[in-house]
Amino acid sequence: MNKYLKTGLFGFMIWLIPFAVSVLIFPLRVSQRQLFESIMPVIIAIWTVFFSIFYLSRIKSDFLKEGIFIGIAWLLISIVLDLMIFIAGPLKMPLWDYATDIAVIYLMIPTITTGFGYLMEQRARINQMD
Repeated sequence: MNKYLKTGLFGFMIWLIPFAVSVLIFPLRVSQRQLFESIMPVIIAIWTVFFSIFYLSRIKSDFLKEGIFIGIAWLLISIVLDLMIFIAGPLKMPLWDYATDIAVIYLMIPTITTGFGYLMEQRARINQMD
């Protein structure tokens, strides 16, 4: 599969799965907001880890560069899709509220992907030395 297509597809899934979960557990946002706010980052982290491993384990080199690339791409995909729903779309949320309540959580995406890329890069260097 084409690198950019795979990046886009995985980025879309990293956005879609947590969005679907948030719709399913939305009543918690009203009744137990702290629980809702705790669950959503965990869901994002789980799927970011899953797709990072899936993506990075299928490349041969430049793990750190690829980790940074997919992290930034997936972050931007999530924000752009959210903006279409939360700002311009049906949920109408002020931009500042969106940025402080939702978008900041997405910063974990490039953190996770860059961390995996770094670790895999280090492992590749060690393997080259053996």
